Amino acid sequence: MSVLDNKKISFIGGGNMAQALISGLVSCGVEPSLITVADPSSEAREQLSAKGLNTVDPTVDATAAVIGADIVVLAVKPQVMKAVVSGFADALEQQLVISVAAGLSTALLTDMLGGYSNIVRAMPNTPAMIQMGATGLYGTDTISAEQKQLATAVMEASGLVMWVDDEAHMHAVTAVSGSAPAYMFYFIESMVDGAVALGLDKEQASALAMQTMLGAAKMAMNSDDAPAELRRKVTSPNGTTQAAVESMQANEIGRQIIEAMQACYDRSQALSEEMSK
Repeated sequence: MSVLDNKKISFIGGGNMAQALISGLVSCGVEPSLITVADPSSEAREQLSAKGLNTVDPTVDATAAVIGADIVVLAVKPQVMKAVVSGFADALEQQLVISVAAGLSTALLTDMLGGYSNIVRAMPNTPAMIQMGATGLYGTDTISAEQKQLATAVMEASGLVMWVDDEAHMHAVTAVSGSAPAYMFYFIESMVDGAVALGLDKEQASALAMQTMLGAAKMAMNSDDAPAELRRKVTSPNGTTQAAVESMQANEIGRQIIEAMQACYDRSQALSEEMSK
């Protein structure tokens, strides 16, 4: 039995992230008939309706998706959030509100919602689209233990979930997971370029690089050893791996990764401050 059994879930916005989360929920056993999506695009509503979901045109009735819902997921762009939520804020009573909009603090969302504060802020990443996401969550003091379980269940349908106790740590979540798929793609891209320069064709290089990245990640997840120890175990003295690792160390690749994450953190913090003005 799931905490989501018979819970009505409404998505405000039916874009890529909303569809990723919906796909995860349905694959975990949530009945499509319990999910409602409010989206102004008639084409999007037709596609979602074809999957058995309920759809609402928010330009006709902004409150239709919210009334009667147990969970409301805000999945629209941060820049339009205020205009979108103003149409249904007065209809909120006891619903759990989950926001997946980057940069919008719970305080700002509470202000946009006219003082309503039953809010969980989520920072998912794009692998949620294949139910392999990693999401950081932060909740206000007003959410109940049951609502915290509900938020966990909604986001776990698309991957790993981690709660943080300090909302400021959401910037760190952005640096280590929210933006990090791009780091991985960049690393794979560089490995492919390197392999092609060494004589492999691009198809061979891509397949080997991607499988190696996937295998190494799974190996790290399934091992009791820390990544540093796993690296040590596969690095034979004076071998090929040692030569590669020493080259990376000489070029301070580790420091550069840490600096890149700091740049991501700083920009996340700056964007959040800009949106609060």
